[in-house]
Amino acid sequence: MQSWDLKTVEAEPHQPQILASADDARTIVLHLPAGEELQEHEVHERARLEFDPGERHTISARSDTRLLLILTPWPGDGHPGAMTLEQKAEARQRAAEHPSRS
Repeated sequence: MQSWDLKTVEAEPHQPQILASADDARTIVLHLPAGEELQEHEVHERARLEFDPGERHTISARSDTRLLLILTPWPGDGHPGAMTLEQKAEARQRAAEHPSRS
């Protein structure tokens, strides 16, 4: 069994750090500084903060925070690593329809 002390894992703000990757899951730590947010986004896998695949969400940090995300299955349906070039072009088009918030 793998385990991590998230207080000692090197994770720079805005730079997701992959802790483990397997055929069926990926584990990532995110450092989110106090007052910042992980703006509305979606992942193609189930995020073990209990978001359904494709569910859009925002996460705000009240204090310096490290999030441990376990994404399953890996890669999820629609993930760029599992897509054809045509599917990637369609995904880019859909993303362009959801402008980022500043």
